[in-house]
Amino acid sequence: MCGIVGYIGYREAYPIVVKGLKRLEYRGYDSAGVMLYDGKDLKLCKTKGKVSDLEEKASKEITATGTIGIGHTRWATHGVPNDVNSHPHLSNSGDLAIIHNGIIENYAPLKEELIKRGYVFHSDTDTEVLVNLIEEIQKKENLKLGKAVQIALNQVFGAYAIAVFDKKNPEEIVVARLGSPLAIGIGEGEYFIASDASPFIEYTSNAVYLEDGEMANIRLHKPMKVRKIKDDSLVDPYIQELQMNLEQIEKGGYDHFMLKEIYEQPNVIKDTYRGRLHANEGIIQMSGVEDNLGKFLNAERIIIVACGTSWHAGLVAEYIFEEFTRIPVEVEYASEFRYRNPIIGTRDVVIAISQSGETADTMAAIKLAKEKGAFVFGVCNVVGSSISRETHAGTHTHAGPEIGVASTKAFTTQITVLTMIALRLAKAKGTLTNAEFHRYLQELELIPEKVKEALETNDRAKEIASVFKNSHNCLYLGRGYNFPVALEGALKLKEISYIHAEGYPAAEMKHGPIALIDAQMPVVVIAPKQGHYDKVVSNIQEIKSRSGIIIAVVTKGDTQVRELADYIIEIPETSDALSPLITTIPLQLLSYHIAVMRGCNVDQPRNLAKSVTVE
Repeated sequence: MCGIVGYIGYREAYPIVVKGLKRLEYRGYDSAGVMLYDGKDLKLCKTKGKVSDLEEKASKEITATGTIGIGHTRWATHGVPNDVNSHPHLSNSGDLAIIHNGIIENYAPLKEELIKRGYVFHSDTDTEVLVNLIEEIQKKENLKLGKAVQIALNQVFGAYAIAVFDKKNPEEIVVARLGSPLAIGIGEGEYFIASDASPFIEYTSNAVYLEDGEMANIRLHKPMKVRKIKDDSLVDPYIQELQMNLEQIEKGGYDHFMLKEIYEQPNVIKDTYRGRLHANEGIIQMSGVEDNLGKFLNAERIIIVACGTSWHAGLVAEYIFEEFTRIPVEVEYASEFRYRNPIIGTRDVVIAISQSGETADTMAAIKLAKEKGAFVFGVCNVVGSSISRETHAGTHTHAGPEIGVASTKAFTTQITVLTMIALRLAKAKGTLTNAEFHRYLQELELIPEKVKEALETNDRAKEIASVFKNSHNCLYLGRGYNFPVALEGALKLKEISYIHAEGYPAAEMKHGPIALIDAQMPVVVIAPKQGHYDKVVSNIQEIKSRSGIIIAVVTKGDTQVRELADYIIEIPETSDALSPLITTIPLQLLSYHIAVMRGCNVDQPRNLAKSVTVE
């Protein structure tokens, strides 16, 4: 959600903070702000809008000097997006400044008590309550900032990543996290603070990722101290070397990050199976699976928990796992799973999927599953993320940083990982013959080249986009393995072009959605030659007889659907189980081009955030 950036050192802080905020724009936000300390005064500038708006306002309102600074991009929770509700927030005295990602759930009673004690509030935010609570504790107990922050955080409920500065002690920034990510970059005589490592990768390759329930005192000319919020005990932080590089988070000549990430899919799918898949030897080797093979093989069922696009990847995995391994699978929205008192047993395996590894609902589902005694396995893209630490075991996709809010390469790499897990279990269980197992391995190894071929549909997708860019509604239909792809295609169109779209199993069209079909309704049908082809052809005929406009994704050389469809997009042939890795490509391109033609902000669609760290 919100983006946090901070700097303390010997360089000018403002350009580092602003550039860092731009790197975090992918997280989604509606306002931005910055605080600088010039050795004497706190200088504050904040505004509704983009970081570019902040820069313009700052150039007029503040002198951008000082070697200590914090900055923030806000995704509104408490209070509408406006200048006043933007971060940073100051305490009543003006001495403390805070930036905050997350939600303080008990802010209302705390605010009421602080008002009784004479505090005045200028914003509608929970964050202003927190900074004044810290100030009240600091004054009442005559404490240093770090101790006051620790006491205050033991009085609040919710999720947070915070950075707090006190101008009375100007050589220190205090940071803390619970449920929202926070990274600290360690340089020579300087420190960097951010929601992830992208704002500081050109300055240092050494970073500490705070664990949940930890806080740190970051001080000039002194070692950083990390403590447990609950009991103030010291923690020996793990300093890890960053694997990210600057090139990965730049656009590389593409107009948008989303387009770049769509075109990265052949390489990142290959990176995801590299070293794990050895088709010629008939081997799949994933340490997280191998070390826990017994847990998987003895599982009574597999429960997949995820949100959004990751949930769609889980739906594809449900088909693959049940087909390959004959283990029953349930796919749950993490947000519903955690609240419906689910029946979870000690022989259940829970697979949690998240691109960021920080999704709040998925984290809560993991904790619930662990409490019930299930074995929890994580699939995420970010090394060192909360989910990779909280699960019993897991595996990483190798999509690299995904900056575009609408997920693309994360989806296909998640399916790749889940397919490899299913194949490894099928091999161990003997539920696939040796011939079938080897055929799938060889086919999976060919997928990157077939994705590359599918990307050649870009011009065709662009041509079709120009016809349908002004549509108000769209229906996506698929069957079997490609039903989840229909859901994902509809989600992509909704997310970035703001066109209402729905995905359905093609056979369900007759049970309601068929009422919507007329000459103005484009219907995207996923109809590869493998799978339920004849049934899908029948569904297409039903649409055609009601004057629906058909956009069909078909296997190269198809003739039957070609005669019925108004527009076709051809893709290379692959096995039914692996087809989602191919069929999703033209749908991503179609959504992208429609959004661009509508003038939408493709990489930062309205109201959305990349990493959803609140419920």
